[in-house]
Amino acid sequence: MIFTRWSAKLPQRRTARPGRTARPAAATPNGQQAPAACPTAAEPPAGGAVPAARAEASGPNAPDGDTPPGAPEGTAHPGAATPPTVDALSVHDILGTIPALVAVVYGPEHRLAYVNAAYATVFGPRPAGHTAREALPELDELGLLPLMDQVLRSGRPRTVKSRRVRAGAGRARDTYYTFTCTPIEVAANGPAPDPEVACVAPHKGVLVFGAEVTDQIESAERLRASEARQRAAAVTLQRSLLPQELEQPDDLRVAATYRPGGTDAAVGGDWYDVITLGGGRTALVIGDVMGRGVRAAAVMGQLRTAVRAYARLDLPPHEVLQLLDGLAAEIDASQIATCVYAVHDPNEGRLVYASAGHLPILVRDADGTVHRTAEPTGPPLGTLGTGGWLHTSGTVPLGPGAAAVLYTDGLVERRDKDIDHGVEALAAAFAGADDAPAVVCDRLLRSMGITDAHDDDVAILVVQHPERTGHDAELFHNAVLELHGGTEAAPRARAFASGVLASWRFAPELHDLGVLAASELVANSLQHGTPPMRLRLRRTDRRLIVEVTDGDDHLPRRRTAEPADEAGRGISIVATIASNWGSRRTPDSGKAVWCEFGLPSP
Repeated sequence: MIFTRWSAKLPQRRTARPGRTARPAAATPNGQQAPAACPTAAEPPAGGAVPAARAEASGPNAPDGDTPPGAPEGTAHPGAATPPTVDALSVHDILGTIPALVAVVYGPEHRLAYVNAAYATVFGPRPAGHTAREALPELDELGLLPLMDQVLRSGRPRTVKSRRVRAGAGRARDTYYTFTCTPIEVAANGPAPDPEVACVAPHKGVLVFGAEVTDQIESAERLRASEARQRAAAVTLQRSLLPQELEQPDDLRVAATYRPGGTDAAVGGDWYDVITLGGGRTALVIGDVMGRGVRAAAVMGQLRTAVRAYARLDLPPHEVLQLLDGLAAEIDASQIATCVYAVHDPNEGRLVYASAGHLPILVRDADGTVHRTAEPTGPPLGTLGTGGWLHTSGTVPLGPGAAAVLYTDGLVERRDKDIDHGVEALAAAFAGADDAPAVVCDRLLRSMGITDAHDDDVAILVVQHPERTGHDAELFHNAVLELHGGTEAAPRARAFASGVLASWRFAPELHDLGVLAASELVANSLQHGTPPMRLRLRRTDRRLIVEVTDGDDHLPRRRTAEPADEAGRGISIVATIASNWGSRRTPDSGKAVWCEFGLPSP
């Protein structure tokens, strides 16, 4: 066999001088006779795959050497040698020393013409003339035969990357190669002794070139393993900053889920929280720190801790966000975060919320209708140049039978669609999801196409205010008394409390403690508050709540009364006998003072 064209893989040879004899074909490293090059119409015939170097000059007597600049053609620089060229090497000289694997096949059956020494070292010697399926079974195992067929038909080179060659004879470990199949043209040797005229039947062939990439593959594997460890550490950090177990309010059912995005180590700063405020009220929080990585997760952890601290002050939602906005700028002025803070009050059956650049809450009414919460929405937390923006609160009904979902943008944002389309798709999925909150979280993830390969973090918080029926309804009661008049309101409040607690069949000890707490709170309101005044008694399946509201916004505080003092002991008595107590300002510029008693387990 001789090779006539190498698809521009080797440089073109120069025109041979007339009368020079052809260089004989060189022997291959595995003992095969090297093929001679097939002559073409544009080149005079020459022996070998690539002809030997020839001294060329403009005249027959031109000396060897370089021609000085400006000298007439054919004038050589004295003592200069002719520069070497690759024409001095045959095809076998080149391919035989290449450390990569080289095999040459021809014809539609891919009959073997040549393999170099590197190929024979890896796979062993191969007999020429046999088909590739017989002589090169390793190429069949690597899936290269169909690729060689494509190259032969199309005349275009093809490459496959990182094919594994399993350990075997002479190979202590698995190795990886990138194979390139290049179309070439091969001509058959005839019986004539002169190789210059031996080309009688040109054939199309394929040059298979395999470069070892084991080191690169192993480095990439080590890098992926390192990234996986870093990602696991980052996800562990992220999850450790989220609530390990959600608080479960008396009146609500809640569930949340967090799904880290992508496969890299840079998790995001999404977070959520549920905070019981006392008096039957519950705070719901969800937020998203822009950016990714440990830095975003650290900022998220600080913001979540701050939200829990501010929530204990029992402030309105917009005031909580106002405090959080200033803190976010102090933590890291380069990090921007969005957040929604909402408070559910079962007595009023509504959700009071404030938003700092976050997506709207979706609320599903008892009849299945889903709607978005409207304004107000302020700028994100920590935004520079907002001009001292003041956040405001909004209100949305959330009575028995209703549900709400709070979420981050990873759930609804897609690169190829407007985010409103994502919110609409989420609303449609939420409309038909009336299962338990944990099941709803999973259904929303599936409906929105969130998989392990999703490229953004996702946090979801689902809240349901269930309707109580049957036995459950007997465990939830509410009683309210409007307090009118002066000092006579106190005995009326005690009588009301005693009658209600008796009807709820509390034990005598808890009955007496509840009446005492109601008496002290009413007395404190009569002395320090202003009308209108109201006494509310509420029981759930876990606690008894006593609450008194009035029109004065000065919050009481616990203090130590001197022996001679005639007042100042009411709040101390309440704090002593109750399991928890607190106070807050109400939207109508008044205040509410409350206390709780835990109920014994059934």
